[in-house]
Amino acid sequence: MKRVLMVVSGLAIFAALAGFALAQGHPRDTAKLTLSGKTISVEYGRPELKGRSVSDLLGGLMPGGFWRLGADKSTTFSTGVDLAFSDVTVPQGEYSLWAQHVADGWKLVFNKQHGQWGTRHDAAQDFASVPLKESKASQPEEMVTIKLAKEGDGGVLTIQWGEMKLSTNFAAK
Repeated sequence: MKRVLMVVSGLAIFAALAGFALAQGHPRDTAKLTLSGKTISVEYGRPELKGRSVSDLLGGLMPGGFWRLGADKSTTFSTGVDLAFSDVTVPQGEYSLWAQHVADGWKLVFNKQHGQWGTRHDAAQDFASVPLKESKASQPEEMVTIKLAKEGDGGVLTIQWGEMKLSTNFAAK
């Protein structure tokens, strides 16, 4: 009986600690859009500002530095159709998404490696990059929010955190 009680107690403690550890991760979300009958999605972690500003969190990022566009595991971009971001073509497939801070703003970077821990960016795996338009959001977002929306014959990918809003347009090829 003592052994059974010890095993049950041990399992209860293990389950409680595992639950606590899992609760420390950030919530994840997925943005989806259907274009030309194919699905495009972005799956990402959603960190919160918690009283801080975006400039507090990203302000130290030097030009050339990368932001994982979320939290925890890398942000995954999936497309079932080839996409054109202006003159840059992104073939159907899965990529990790990164925002690169450049001297005059931000670029969206598609990386061939995906599923890795979010801070492990391998620039040798970068496939393509496109400029992001930066604007001030009309309503601030406490958590990182990525949206895919239909616009004209294509779509728009929008990233918002606090009052920072980054966006880029695309079309199916």
